[in-house]
Amino acid sequence: MNFQVHTFGCKVNTYDSGLIQKNLRGSSLQLDPQVKIHVLNTCAVTAEATKEAVRSIRRIKAKDPLATVVVTGCAAQVDTDSFRNLPGADLVVANSHKGLLPQILDQYFKGEIKEKVFKSNIFRKDDLEMGGGEELSHTRSFLKIQDGCNSFCTYCIIPYARGKSRSIPISELVKRIQDLQVKGVNEVVLTGVHIGDYDDQGKALEDLLEALLLKTKMPRFRLSSLEPVELSDRLIELYQDERLCPHFHMSIQSAETETLKQMKRKYSQENVREALEKIQRKLPVAFVGMDVITGFPTETEAQFEETFATLAELPWTRIHVFPYSERPGTRAASLEVSIPWNDRLKRAQKLRELSLHRYQSEALRQKGSLKKVLLLKKETRGGAQGLSRDYWNIRMTNLDGQMPDSSGELLVKVTGYEHNPQHMEGVLLAEVVS
Repeated sequence: MNFQVHTFGCKVNTYDSGLIQKNLRGSSLQLDPQVKIHVLNTCAVTAEATKEAVRSIRRIKAKDPLATVVVTGCAAQVDTDSFRNLPGADLVVANSHKGLLPQILDQYFKGEIKEKVFKSNIFRKDDLEMGGGEELSHTRSFLKIQDGCNSFCTYCIIPYARGKSRSIPISELVKRIQDLQVKGVNEVVLTGVHIGDYDDQGKALEDLLEALLLKTKMPRFRLSSLEPVELSDRLIELYQDERLCPHFHMSIQSAETETLKQMKRKYSQENVREALEKIQRKLPVAFVGMDVITGFPTETEAQFEETFATLAELPWTRIHVFPYSERPGTRAASLEVSIPWNDRLKRAQKLRELSLHRYQSEALRQKGSLKKVLLLKKETRGGAQGLSRDYWNIRMTNLDGQMPDSSGELLVKVTGYEHNPQHMEGVLLAEVVS
Protein backbone atom coordinates (compact mmCIF):
# COMPACT_ATOMS: atom_id res chain seq x y z
CA MET A 1 0.00 0.00 0.00
CA ASN A 2 1.36 3.38 -1.03
CA PHE A 3 0.56 5.79 1.81
CA GLN A 4 2.10 8.69 3.71
CA VAL A 5 1.12 9.99 7.15
CA HIS A 6 1.55 13.72 7.79
CA THR A 7 1.74 14.59 11.49
CA PHE A 8 0.75 17.96 12.94
CA GLY A 9 0.96 19.11 16.55
CA CYS A 10 1.93 17.35 19.76
CA LYS A 11 3.85 14.25 20.81
CA VAL A 12 0.59 12.40 21.35
CA ASN A 13 -0.15 12.90 17.66
CA THR A 14 3.33 11.61 16.85
CA TYR A 15 2.50 8.44 18.73
CA ASP A 16 -0.94 8.20 17.10
CA SER A 17 0.65 8.56 13.66
CA GLY A 18 2.82 5.55 14.44
CA LEU A 19 -0.34 3.65 15.37
CA ILE A 20 -1.98 4.66 12.09
CA GLN A 21 1.06 3.42 10.18
CA LYS A 22 1.06 0.12 12.05
CA ASN A 23 -2.67 -0.42 11.53
CA LEU A 24 -2.46 0.31 7.81
CA ARG A 25 0.57 -1.93 7.29
CA GLY A 26 -1.07 -4.72 9.26
CA SER A 27 -4.41 -4.53 7.47
CA SER A 28 -5.63 -6.79 4.68
CA LEU A 29 -6.29 -3.77 2.47
CA GLN A 30 -5.02 -4.50 -1.05
CA LEU A 31 -4.72 -1.57 -3.44
CA ASP A 32 -3.26 -0.82 -6.83
CA PRO A 33 0.32 0.43 -6.22
CA GLN A 34 -0.58 3.48 -8.31
CA VAL A 35 -3.06 4.59 -5.63
CA LYS A 36 -1.42 7.13 -3.32
CA ILE A 37 -3.00 7.84 0.08
CA HIS A 38 -2.15 10.87 2.21
CA VAL A 39 -3.32 10.69 5.83
CA LEU A 40 -3.25 14.02 7.66
CA ASN A 41 -3.19 13.53 11.43
CA THR A 42 -4.24 17.05 12.32
CA CYS A 43 -3.92 19.39 15.30
CA ALA A 44 -6.62 21.75 16.59
CA VAL A 45 -4.92 23.54 19.46
CA THR A 46 -5.36 26.85 17.60
CA ALA A 47 -7.53 28.00 14.71
CA GLU A 48 -4.30 28.47 12.72
CA ALA A 49 -3.49 24.76 13.15
CA THR A 50 -6.68 23.85 11.30
CA LYS A 51 -5.92 26.39 8.57
CA GLU A 52 -2.48 24.85 8.18
CA ALA A 53 -4.07 21.46 7.53
CA VAL A 54 -6.39 22.99 4.92
CA ARG A 55 -3.41 24.58 3.16
CA SER A 56 -1.56 21.25 3.21
CA ILE A 57 -4.51 19.48 1.60
CA ARG A 58 -4.61 22.03 -1.20
CA ARG A 59 -0.86 21.67 -1.80
CA ILE A 60 -1.11 17.86 -1.93
CA LYS A 61 -3.99 17.95 -4.41
CA ALA A 62 -2.29 20.58 -6.56
CA LYS A 63 0.77 18.35 -6.83
CA ASP A 64 -1.12 15.04 -7.17
CA PRO A 65 -4.81 15.52 -8.08
CA LEU A 66 -5.44 11.75 -8.14
CA ALA A 67 -4.18 11.15 -4.60
CA THR A 68 -6.66 10.18 -1.88
CA VAL A 69 -6.53 12.58 1.06
CA VAL A 70 -7.78 11.41 4.45
CA VAL A 71 -8.17 13.96 7.25
CA THR A 72 -8.07 12.58 10.79
CA GLY A 73 -6.97 13.78 14.23
CA CYS A 74 -8.17 16.62 16.43
CA ALA A 75 -9.14 19.12 13.73
CA ALA A 76 -11.23 16.43 12.03
CA GLN A 77 -13.09 16.01 15.33
CA VAL A 78 -13.75 19.65 16.28
CA ASP A 79 -13.47 21.51 12.96
CA THR A 80 -15.26 18.95 10.82
CA ASP A 81 -17.01 21.55 8.68
CA SER A 82 -13.65 22.99 7.60
CA PHE A 83 -13.08 19.75 5.69
CA ARG A 84 -16.60 18.50 4.96
CA ASN A 85 -17.01 20.75 1.91
CA LEU A 86 -13.32 21.05 1.04
CA PRO A 87 -12.91 19.49 -2.45
CA GLY A 88 -9.41 18.21 -1.71
CA ALA A 89 -10.46 16.20 1.35
CA ASP A 90 -11.78 12.80 0.25
CA LEU A 91 -12.46 11.34 3.70
CA VAL A 92 -12.82 12.94 7.14
CA VAL A 93 -12.22 10.40 9.92
CA ALA A 94 -12.52 12.04 13.34
CA ASN A 95 -10.67 10.87 16.46
CA SER A 96 -13.80 8.96 17.43
CA HIS A 97 -13.25 6.69 14.40
CA LYS A 98 -9.46 6.89 13.90
CA GLY A 99 -8.94 3.28 14.96
CA LEU A 100 -11.28 2.14 12.19
CA LEU A 101 -9.30 3.83 9.43
CA PRO A 102 -8.20 0.60 7.63
CA GLN A 103 -11.79 -0.68 7.49
CA ILE A 104 -13.12 2.67 6.29
CA LEU A 105 -10.50 2.83 3.54
CA ASP A 106 -11.27 -0.74 2.51
CA GLN A 107 -14.98 0.07 2.14
CA TYR A 108 -14.19 3.38 0.43
CA PHE A 109 -12.07 1.81 -2.33
CA LYS A 110 -14.62 -0.99 -2.81
CA GLY A 111 -17.31 1.63 -3.38
CA GLU A 112 -19.33 0.34 -0.42
CA ILE A 113 -19.68 3.72 1.32
CA LYS A 114 -20.88 7.06 0.03
CA GLU A 115 -20.48 9.25 3.11
CA LYS A 116 -17.43 11.43 3.49
CA VAL A 117 -17.43 12.14 7.23
CA PHE A 118 -17.05 9.57 10.02
CA LYS A 119 -17.58 11.10 13.45
CA SER A 120 -19.41 10.47 16.72
CA ASN A 121 -19.48 11.85 20.28
CA ILE A 122 -15.86 11.74 21.47
CA PHE A 123 -16.94 11.71 25.13
CA ARG A 124 -18.40 8.24 24.59
CA LYS A 125 -15.05 6.87 23.45
CA ASP A 126 -13.50 4.66 26.11
CA ASP A 127 -10.70 2.84 24.30
CA LEU A 128 -7.20 4.23 23.74
CA GLU A 129 -6.35 2.04 20.75
CA MET A 130 -3.55 0.19 22.52
CA GLY A 131 -1.27 -2.47 21.21
CA GLY A 132 1.41 -0.62 19.33
CA GLY A 133 2.00 2.43 17.31
CA GLU A 134 5.32 3.72 18.55
CA GLU A 135 7.07 5.93 16.02
CA LEU A 136 10.69 4.91 16.29
CA SER A 137 13.40 7.54 15.94
CA HIS A 138 16.69 5.69 16.15
CA THR A 139 16.81 4.53 19.79
CA ARG A 140 14.09 6.77 21.27
CA SER A 141 10.35 6.21 21.23
CA PHE A 142 7.21 7.95 22.45
CA LEU A 143 4.69 5.86 24.37
CA LYS A 144 1.17 7.10 25.05
CA ILE A 145 0.07 6.26 28.58
CA GLN A 146 -3.08 8.40 28.73
CA ASP A 147 -5.46 10.30 26.45
CA GLY A 148 -8.19 12.91 26.88
CA CYS A 149 -8.62 15.64 29.48
CA ASN A 150 -11.14 16.56 32.17
CA SER A 151 -9.84 20.06 32.89
CA PHE A 152 -11.64 22.22 30.28
CA CYS A 153 -9.28 25.19 30.57
CA THR A 154 -10.98 28.23 29.08
CA TYR A 155 -8.51 28.62 26.19
CA CYS A 156 -8.33 24.94 25.23
CA ILE A 157 -10.36 22.89 22.73
CA ILE A 158 -8.56 19.59 23.33
CA PRO A 159 -11.14 17.92 25.64
CA TYR A 160 -13.65 18.29 22.80
CA ALA A 161 -11.15 16.78 20.39
CA ARG A 162 -9.95 13.83 22.49
CA GLY A 163 -12.68 13.21 25.03
CA LYS A 164 -12.54 12.32 28.71
CA SER A 165 -9.33 11.34 30.47
CA ARG A 166 -8.58 7.63 30.28
CA SER A 167 -5.41 5.66 30.93
CA ILE A 168 -3.69 2.52 29.68
CA PRO A 169 -3.29 -0.10 32.46
CA ILE A 170 0.11 -0.41 34.12
CA SER A 171 0.39 -4.11 33.21
CA GLU A 172 -0.06 -3.29 29.51
CA LEU A 173 2.53 -0.51 29.65
CA VAL A 174 5.07 -2.78 31.33
CA LYS A 175 4.68 -5.22 28.43
CA ARG A 176 5.01 -2.42 25.88
CA ILE A 177 8.23 -1.18 27.47
CA GLN A 178 9.66 -4.68 27.45
CA ASP A 179 8.77 -5.05 23.76
CA LEU A 180 10.39 -1.72 22.94
CA GLN A 181 13.60 -2.72 24.66
CA VAL A 182 13.76 -5.92 22.61
CA LYS A 183 13.54 -3.70 19.51
CA GLY A 184 16.61 -1.76 20.63
CA VAL A 185 14.93 1.30 22.12
CA ASN A 186 16.99 2.90 24.89
CA GLU A 187 14.76 5.82 25.85
CA VAL A 188 10.98 6.02 26.20
CA VAL A 189 9.11 9.31 26.49
CA LEU A 190 5.90 8.76 28.44
CA THR A 191 3.33 11.03 26.86
CA GLY A 192 -0.37 11.84 26.90
CA VAL A 193 -2.77 14.76 26.80
CA HIS A 194 -2.65 15.14 30.60
CA ILE A 195 -0.30 12.54 32.09
CA GLY A 196 -0.65 14.05 35.57
CA ASP A 197 -4.21 12.73 35.46
CA TYR A 198 -3.04 9.14 34.94
CA ASP A 199 -5.28 6.69 36.78
CA ASP A 200 -5.27 2.90 36.57
CA GLN A 201 -7.99 1.86 39.04
CA GLY A 202 -6.72 4.27 41.67
CA LYS A 203 -3.04 3.92 40.83
CA ALA A 204 -1.46 7.23 39.85
CA LEU A 205 1.50 8.31 37.70
CA GLU A 206 3.92 7.64 40.57
CA ASP A 207 2.67 4.03 40.78
CA LEU A 208 3.19 3.60 37.04
CA LEU A 209 6.76 4.91 37.24
CA GLU A 210 7.57 2.65 40.19
CA ALA A 211 6.31 -0.37 38.26
CA LEU A 212 8.26 0.54 35.10
CA LEU A 213 11.47 1.04 37.07
CA LEU A 214 10.99 -2.22 38.97
CA LYS A 215 9.72 -4.50 36.21
CA THR A 216 11.64 -3.31 33.14
CA LYS A 217 15.27 -2.64 32.29
CA MET A 218 14.69 0.30 29.95
CA PRO A 219 17.80 2.52 30.38
CA ARG A 220 16.04 5.89 30.15
CA PHE A 221 12.56 7.24 30.84
CA ARG A 222 11.39 10.78 30.23
CA LEU A 223 8.09 12.46 31.13
CA SER A 224 6.15 14.92 29.00
CA SER A 225 4.19 17.89 30.42
CA LEU A 226 3.22 18.24 34.08
CA GLU A 227 1.36 20.97 35.93
CA PRO A 228 2.96 22.53 39.05
CA VAL A 229 0.61 20.85 41.55
CA GLU A 230 1.35 17.45 39.99
CA LEU A 231 5.01 17.60 41.01
CA SER A 232 4.60 15.65 44.24
CA ASP A 233 7.37 14.88 46.73
CA ARG A 234 6.92 11.21 45.91
CA LEU A 235 7.40 11.87 42.20
CA ILE A 236 10.56 13.89 42.83
CA GLU A 237 11.97 11.14 45.05
CA LEU A 238 11.63 8.65 42.17
CA TYR A 239 14.25 10.66 40.31
CA GLN A 240 16.84 9.21 42.66
CA ASP A 241 16.81 6.38 40.10
CA GLU A 242 19.08 7.68 37.33
CA ARG A 243 16.95 5.97 34.69
CA LEU A 244 14.42 8.78 35.16
CA CYS A 245 15.96 11.57 33.10
CA PRO A 246 16.32 14.86 35.04
CA HIS A 247 14.16 16.84 32.64
CA PHE A 248 10.80 18.49 33.32
CA HIS A 249 8.40 20.25 31.02
CA MET A 250 6.08 22.35 33.13
CA SER A 251 2.77 23.49 31.68
CA ILE A 252 2.32 26.72 33.66
CA GLN A 253 0.79 29.13 31.04
CA SER A 254 1.09 32.10 33.43
CA ALA A 255 2.74 33.00 36.74
CA GLU A 256 0.04 35.44 37.87
CA THR A 257 -2.76 34.08 40.04
CA GLU A 258 -5.75 36.01 38.65
CA THR A 259 -4.80 35.19 35.06
CA LEU A 260 -4.47 31.52 36.01
CA LYS A 261 -7.92 31.70 37.59
CA GLN A 262 -9.39 33.17 34.39
CA MET A 263 -7.72 30.36 32.44
CA LYS A 264 -9.33 27.87 34.83
CA ARG A 265 -5.96 26.48 35.81
CA LYS A 266 -6.03 24.71 39.16
CA TYR A 267 -3.03 26.35 40.78
CA SER A 268 -1.64 29.76 41.74
CA GLN A 269 1.52 31.80 41.36
CA GLU A 270 2.72 30.36 44.65
CA ASN A 271 2.27 26.82 43.31
CA VAL A 272 4.40 27.73 40.28
CA ARG A 273 7.09 29.11 42.56
CA GLU A 274 7.02 26.08 44.86
CA ALA A 275 7.29 23.61 41.97
CA LEU A 276 10.26 25.29 40.29
CA GLU A 277 12.09 25.80 43.58
CA LYS A 278 11.43 22.16 44.55
CA ILE A 279 13.11 20.97 41.34
CA GLN A 280 16.06 23.28 41.94
CA ARG A 281 16.40 22.04 45.53
CA LYS A 282 16.06 18.32 44.82
CA LEU A 283 17.50 18.08 41.28
CA PRO A 284 19.71 21.10 40.63
CA VAL A 285 21.06 19.63 37.36
CA ALA A 286 17.58 19.19 35.85
CA PHE A 287 16.61 20.85 32.58
CA VAL A 288 13.29 22.67 33.08
CA GLY A 289 11.20 23.83 30.13
CA MET A 290 7.89 25.65 30.44
CA ASP A 291 4.87 26.69 28.35
CA VAL A 292 3.61 30.27 28.80
CA ILE A 293 0.77 32.10 27.02
CA THR A 294 1.00 35.86 26.55
CA GLY A 295 -1.96 38.15 25.94
CA PHE A 296 -4.75 35.99 27.33
CA PRO A 297 -7.95 38.11 26.93
CA THR A 298 -8.08 39.25 30.57
CA GLU A 299 -4.31 39.60 31.12
CA THR A 300 -3.54 43.24 31.87
CA GLU A 301 -0.13 44.78 31.24
CA ALA A 302 0.50 44.77 35.00
CA GLN A 303 -0.41 41.07 35.25
CA PHE A 304 1.95 40.21 32.41
CA GLU A 305 4.73 42.18 34.09
CA GLU A 306 4.09 40.21 37.28
CA THR A 307 4.46 36.96 35.33
CA PHE A 308 7.66 38.27 33.78
CA ALA A 309 9.14 39.43 37.09
CA THR A 310 8.20 36.18 38.83
CA LEU A 311 9.77 34.00 36.16
CA ALA A 312 12.86 36.18 35.97
CA GLU A 313 13.76 35.31 39.56
CA LEU A 314 12.88 31.61 39.47
CA PRO A 315 15.07 28.66 38.34
CA TRP A 316 14.32 27.14 34.92
CA THR A 317 16.09 26.58 31.58
CA ARG A 318 13.82 27.50 28.67
CA ILE A 319 10.34 28.92 28.00
CA HIS A 320 8.14 28.00 25.05
CA VAL A 321 6.14 31.19 24.48
CA PHE A 322 2.76 31.26 22.74
CA PRO A 323 0.91 34.50 21.94
CA TYR A 324 -2.73 33.83 22.78
CA SER A 325 -4.75 32.82 19.73
CA GLU A 326 -8.56 32.79 19.78
CA ARG A 327 -9.90 29.29 19.43
CA PRO A 328 -13.57 29.05 18.36
CA GLY A 329 -15.51 26.75 20.66
CA THR A 330 -13.63 27.70 23.83
CA ARG A 331 -14.92 29.88 26.66
CA ALA A 332 -12.04 32.32 26.30
CA ALA A 333 -13.00 33.09 22.70
CA SER A 334 -16.28 34.60 23.94
CA LEU A 335 -14.70 36.91 26.52
CA GLU A 336 -15.40 40.57 25.85
CA VAL A 337 -11.95 41.74 26.93
CA SER A 338 -9.28 41.20 24.30
CA ILE A 339 -5.63 42.18 23.96
CA PRO A 340 -4.50 43.67 20.62
CA TRP A 341 -2.44 41.24 18.60
CA ASN A 342 0.60 43.52 18.53
CA ASP A 343 0.57 43.68 22.33
CA ARG A 344 0.45 39.90 22.55
CA LEU A 345 3.47 39.73 20.24
CA LYS A 346 5.39 42.36 22.21
CA ARG A 347 4.83 40.43 25.44
CA ALA A 348 5.85 37.21 23.74
CA GLN A 349 9.03 38.79 22.42
CA LYS A 350 9.96 40.08 25.86
CA LEU A 351 9.57 36.60 27.37
CA ARG A 352 11.48 35.01 24.49
CA GLU A 353 14.39 37.35 25.07
CA LEU A 354 14.37 36.38 28.75
CA SER A 355 14.30 32.73 27.76
CA LEU A 356 17.15 33.06 25.26
CA HIS A 357 19.35 34.84 27.80
CA ARG A 358 18.63 32.17 30.42
CA TYR A 359 19.15 29.29 27.98
CA GLN A 360 22.48 30.63 26.79
CA SER A 361 23.62 31.27 30.35
CA GLU A 362 22.73 27.74 31.40
CA ALA A 363 24.38 26.32 28.27
CA LEU A 364 27.66 28.09 29.00
CA ARG A 365 27.60 26.69 32.54
CA GLN A 366 27.68 23.16 31.11
CA LYS A 367 31.27 23.50 29.85
CA GLY A 368 33.54 20.91 31.42
CA SER A 369 30.67 18.72 32.62
CA LEU A 370 30.37 15.01 31.85
CA LYS A 371 27.12 13.77 30.33
CA LYS A 372 25.64 10.46 29.24
CA VAL A 373 24.45 10.85 25.66
CA LEU A 374 22.21 8.74 23.46
CA LEU A 375 23.21 8.83 19.79
CA LEU A 376 20.55 10.16 17.43
CA LYS A 377 22.09 10.67 14.00
CA LYS A 378 25.24 11.20 12.02
CA GLU A 379 25.95 14.67 10.64
CA THR A 380 26.95 15.32 7.06
CA ARG A 381 29.92 17.43 8.15
CA GLY A 382 31.40 14.66 10.32
CA GLY A 383 30.57 14.05 13.98
CA ALA A 384 27.16 13.09 15.33
CA GLN A 385 24.18 14.42 17.27
CA GLY A 386 22.90 13.07 20.55
CA LEU A 387 20.67 13.85 23.50
CA SER A 388 21.85 13.94 27.10
CA ARG A 389 19.80 12.66 30.00
CA ASP A 390 19.26 16.24 31.08
CA TYR A 391 17.86 17.14 27.64
CA TRP A 392 20.73 19.05 26.11
CA ASN A 393 21.29 18.62 22.39
CA ILE A 394 24.88 17.48 21.98
CA ARG A 395 27.14 17.61 18.94
CA MET A 396 30.11 15.26 19.25
CA THR A 397 33.05 16.77 17.41
CA ASN A 398 35.89 14.25 17.70
CA LEU A 399 34.49 11.40 15.63
CA ASP A 400 36.14 12.13 12.24
CA GLY A 401 32.92 11.21 10.49
CA GLN A 402 32.73 7.79 12.13
CA MET A 403 29.71 6.88 14.23
CA PRO A 404 30.74 5.03 17.40
CA ASP A 405 29.82 1.35 17.49
CA SER A 406 27.29 1.80 20.26
CA SER A 407 23.54 1.41 20.52
CA GLY A 408 23.55 2.64 24.10
CA GLU A 409 24.91 5.71 25.84
CA LEU A 410 28.25 7.41 25.40
CA LEU A 411 30.05 9.42 28.06
CA VAL A 412 31.03 12.84 26.71
CA LYS A 413 32.75 15.94 28.05
CA VAL A 414 31.20 19.28 27.10
CA THR A 415 33.76 21.57 25.44
CA GLY A 416 31.62 24.55 24.44
CA TYR A 417 28.36 25.95 23.15
CA GLU A 418 27.39 26.80 19.57
CA HIS A 419 24.55 29.32 19.24
CA ASN A 420 22.06 29.02 16.39
CA PRO A 421 20.46 32.45 15.82
CA GLN A 422 17.79 31.01 13.52
CA HIS A 423 16.30 28.82 16.26
CA MET A 424 16.99 31.02 19.33
CA GLU A 425 19.10 28.23 20.80
CA GLY A 426 21.99 26.03 19.87
CA VAL A 427 23.86 22.86 20.78
CA LEU A 428 26.51 21.87 23.26
CA LEU A 429 29.79 20.77 21.72
CA ALA A 430 31.39 17.72 23.29
CA GLU A 431 34.09 15.11 22.89
CA VAL A 432 33.46 11.41 23.49
CA VAL A 433 35.26 10.16 26.59
CA SER A 434 34.08 6.56 26.51
